[in-house]
Amino acid sequence: MKDSPQISSSEVTPEETFLNRRFFMKSAIWAGSTLATAGLYRAFSPRPEVANTGSAIATVAEPALQTALAADEKVNSFTDIAGYNNYYEFSTDKSAVAAKAKDFVTDPWSVQVGGLVQKPRTFDLADLLKFESVERIYRFRCVEGWSMVIPWVGFPLSKLLNQVGPLSAATHVAFETYYDIKQMPDSRHAGIDLPYVEGLRLDEAMHPLTLLATGLYGKTLPNQNGAPVRLVVPWKYGFKSIKSVVKITLMDREPPTTWSLANPGEYGFYSNVNPKVDHPRWSQAHERRIGEMGSRPTLMFNGYAEQVAHMYAGMDLSVDF
Repeated sequence: MKDSPQISSSEVTPEETFLNRRFFMKSAIWAGSTLATAGLYRAFSPRPEVANTGSAIATVAEPALQTALAADEKVNSFTDIAGYNNYYEFSTDKSAVAAKAKDFVTDPWSVQVGGLVQKPRTFDLADLLKFESVERIYRFRCVEGWSMVIPWVGFPLSKLLNQVGPLSAATHVAFETYYDIKQMPDSRHAGIDLPYVEGLRLDEAMHPLTLLATGLYGKTLPNQNGAPVRLVVPWKYGFKSIKSVVKITLMDREPPTTWSLANPGEYGFYSNVNPKVDHPRWSQAHERRIGEMGSRPTLMFNGYAEQVAHMYAGMDLSVDF
């Protein structure tokens, strides 16, 4: 396996630098694509200004590895990232999520990790924040056809899983998000069964690119982005990156996932970004990068093929969506 492409914390554009538009990133970020077919999604309404009140997170630098770079890609602004969100528990209106999630209680918090493991354990928020944090700039591609580039802060999921010791029978990892109708009253209009559930194969979960994010732009994760801890799997469509995780279970079979349960004809278990496999209702060949005009071609595995394609060798990727 090739080493995962990692970007040092010094290469992340400071939030104030980007928002003041004084200059773009001096260091290129990973080659990538973005922008959905014109007319695919409704014209974006102006996104609200979103205050960044999170505390700063200490991170360690990671060595930058040799990867293909695209000089025309830049990190999205904090306002883009924190003001345009899919989080159906709070609202089906992307621009309304931030306001409706502002009072969401994320401390105290715990994540129960169990199933086929040697040492089941419940991690509280303090435990999660003890993991050595790194900053990673990842492309984020939504199945709806829009995308962003986000400077996440977090730690590889493999570090947490190694602490509980997966058993040899474990082949998959199931995830469950927090759900409380008292804190999320609009969830009754979500149109999907809750709590939200997702899953990965164990090798996908253990891959060094797979991150448990606790922040972005060097600060704690905003509520609307999945605070206090969420999954980030950059080569898969965004709905695989489950927010506000409270339960992780190792299993010997493929776990159920929310969108596959809701509409199995449109959403599969793997959901790898694949420009050659269209959604039944729209093309996936191009995408719209939030904050830009026009469209970009989508890259296979969202531009991370060199790091992850080997995991799907022999699979018919036109079927295993």
